[in-house]
Amino acid sequence: MSTGAARPTIGAVVLTMNDRPTEFAQAMASLLAQEGVDLDVVVVGNGCEPEHVPPGVRTVALPENLGIPEGRNVGAAHVKGDLLLFFDNDAILPQPDITARLAARLRKDPDLAYVQPRIADPNTGVTLRRWVPRLRAADATRPGTVTVMAEGIMLMRREVFERVGGWPGRFFLFHEGIDLAWRCWDHGYTGFYMPDAVVHHPATDPARHATFYRMNARNRVWLARRNLPRILIPFHLALWALLTLWRVNDLKALRTSMAGFREGLRTDCGTRAPMSWRTVARLTGAGRPPIF
Repeated sequence: MSTGAARPTIGAVVLTMNDRPTEFAQAMASLLAQEGVDLDVVVVGNGCEPEHVPPGVRTVALPENLGIPEGRNVGAAHVKGDLLLFFDNDAILPQPDITARLAARLRKDPDLAYVQPRIADPNTGVTLRRWVPRLRAADATRPGTVTVMAEGIMLMRREVFERVGGWPGRFFLFHEGIDLAWRCWDHGYTGFYMPDAVVHHPATDPARHATFYRMNARNRVWLARRNLPRILIPFHLALWALLTLWRVNDLKALRTSMAGFREGLRTDCGTRAPMSWRTVARLTGAGRPPIF
């Protein structure tokens, strides 16, 4: 990252499928209005040619939808900057200094790989439990070190992003943030939750996606197979299966989850790079043992 009084340089990646023209316009306007940073923005069309793109913003058109994590990997390769901002196309930065404040936090602590703002619904102000990147999520306004991330908006050091291999592209959707965060921790870094920097995002239900139950289950298995010491994999997956049986009441959804679970066991999860036992201890000491 730049030193001294130099302005932070940020490469911002936004994905689009041209299905949210109003929200996309608002998201881009809030992003381009950021002050105190040098932004390089790219819009990646996941299976489309990006539309409604503001003047001066570069685009990349992918011939097919590669999913969110791989689309972001493509975008990261097309922007310049010491930092990388991954930004949902229906999010809004309500103040023009949000990115500068996030960047200042990274500059302050060289051991941080990424910093996570607080995400809140613009109408209700509610921060969903799944947006708070820690187990004890009742108080969304409490800052501190975190071991996972909410992927919708996150600022990260490019150097670390490239060192750990970027997003797990084959995941397509769901759990890619845990995978990336765990690899950051395994390389000796940490994450930080900064709730006084608030970003707006509509409170939607991830189960609205037709593939939610299958991919959620499949990727949970892939996550464990890719990152955990072998002895911990059955414990992680057994706990996940028990929680699924407890939480999912719909029989069809439960069957789909179990099919995804089997798919995760039988298919290629990508490169396996199990975290060290030192990382297991660090994650546990930070309040989130990797079996959860």
